[in-house]
Order: sequence, then C-alpha cells, then structure tokens
Amino acid sequence: MTENKLKRRDFIKKTTLATAALGFTGVSAKALTLPADPLFKISLAEWSINKSLFAGKIDHLDFPILTKKHGIDAIEYVNQFFMDKAKDKSYLKEMKTRADGEGVTSVLIMCDREGLLGDAEEKKRIETVENHKKWVEAAKFLGCHSIRVNAYSSIPWSTDKKAFKESQDLVADGLYRMCEYAKPMGIDVIIENHGGFTSNGKWLAGLMKKVDHPGVGTLPDFGNFRISKLEDGTNVSYDAYKGVKKLMPYAKGVSVKITAWDNKGNQSPLDYNKMMKIVLKAGYHGYCGIEHGEKGREWESIVEVKEALLKARKELS
Repeated sequence: MTENKLKRRDFIKKTTLATAALGFTGVSAKALTLPADPLFKISLAEWSINKSLFAGKIDHLDFPILTKKHGIDAIEYVNQFFMDKAKDKSYLKEMKTRADGEGVTSVLIMCDREGLLGDAEEKKRIETVENHKKWVEAAKFLGCHSIRVNAYSSIPWSTDKKAFKESQDLVADGLYRMCEYAKPMGIDVIIENHGGFTSNGKWLAGLMKKVDHPGVGTLPDFGNFRISKLEDGTNVSYDAYKGVKKLMPYAKGVSVKITAWDNKGNQSPLDYNKMMKIVLKAGYHGYCGIEHGEKGREWESIVEVKEALLKARKELS
C-alpha cells in the first residue's frame, strides 16, 4: 500500500472516531470541519502611519495594539521608528510582548538608511552588509520571516545598458553576502521596487537570477513603479501589472498601495481584482501588507484598503 493511501486511511479512521465521539457529547459533526485558509492574508506596514509616528502622536511600541484595534493581525515594522534600538534586547522584548499579547504576527522589518548595498567600492558594500546584520538579528528575535532592504547602487539610474548591468552586478554582490549571513538564522532578505533601477521589473527580476540564493526574494509594491522624475516634470515608469507579474515568482511578501503606474508615466487607481489575480496566479497566498495612510485620516484610509482587499478576496474565492 502506498504512503498516500496509508495517510488517507489514517485520516479517515481518526475522523470517524472523532465524529463518533462528537455524537456522544452532543456536538454537531459539522463543528469538526475547519475553515479553509484565506486566499491571502492581510498585514499592515508601519509606514502607513509614518506622519503620526514622526510627529510623536503615536508611540512605536503601540503599533501592534492599534493595528489589532483596527481589525488587522499582522504587522511590518520600519526600522526608522526604532533606529537606535536594534540591539536593545529589553526594548525588542517589549515589542515582542506587545505583539504576542495582541495575537499579532510580526512579519518583517523594512530597513532604510544603512548604506548602498551596491556601492561601487567593495569596502562600502561590505560596510552596508555589516550595518544590516543587527536588523537580521532583531528580525529573528521578533519572530519575523524577513528584512526588506533597498537595492540601491552608486550608479545612478539611466537608460544606458552598461549602467543597467553594472548596477545589477554590484547589488547582487552585496545582497548575496547579506543572504549568507541571514541564512543560518532562517531570515530571508527581500527587495522592494523602490525607485530607480529597482522599479524596473526586468532589472529586479534579473537581480534575483544573479543572486540565485534560497534566502533572497522580492517584495512587489503595487504603487512603486515610478523609476524617475525628469527635470521637466515627466515621470518615467514601468507598468505596475507587468512589473508585479515579473516579480511574483520571487515574492516573499507583497506591498499594497492604491495606485498603479503604466509604462508612459501615468498613474491610475489600483484595480484590486486584476492585481490580486496576478498575485494568486503566481501561487502566492502569504501576507499582503497595506502601505497607505492619508494625512489626517490615516487609520480611516487603512481600513478602507483593508475592506477593498477583503472584497477582492471574497470575489476571487
């Protein structure tokens, strides 16, 4: 008998016994059926409330409490709001205690201001990797699965093919080093399309292939496909739907904004169903992090995006 048949027989046996037991206790057998996992899960990126955090109206430590209050049970931290606390174990413990106390999952840490991962000088690339190590350790402590880093290089964006390749090569070197450090801790290192070369879907997908590491991945951001803004005010952008499609095979997270760019520098309201079909078609069913907060009504606008995602999830089920 095959292993699959044995597992199935064991499952049927256990289910029958459990159903019989339920009959004796008066509990309906229907209660035995567990709800299916949702098509995708919803989290909240801390940047959504950045205005209130920078203004001191909200304490970073209260982030999980406020998130749960608004019906979301997973969070994505931003290192800028606890920049000097990465090695402070008592502070990290308090962060973890508050999240765990609310039943809130800590998903990842978005890391900024730690140097250029693709600096042309090897010494500076290594320094950037060193700067990020404390965030890898903090992510491990908090129970996150990843840190999000920026794939910037010292080579500015241009349409030059040589710059395209050289910037990729430089970032790939720094990124591979970081992945190797994070690997023993089980932490992934993921890249968001975040302006410049990184907002070119082809460039970022190509970077994933160059690094070729099990711990590397992408964080496709629906609204971050503006590559540059020229001096005359013209936007240079990459089609968001095509970009997400290119990045989803490597995705270990998704960032939800409410607008999308085309390849002609135009921005329009996000088509939730169209975009989420792309996400799901890639086989992704993990966290989709809301990263949106309108000035003066941050939480109201966050809830609106949450409701739009729930609506799309229901319609696509």
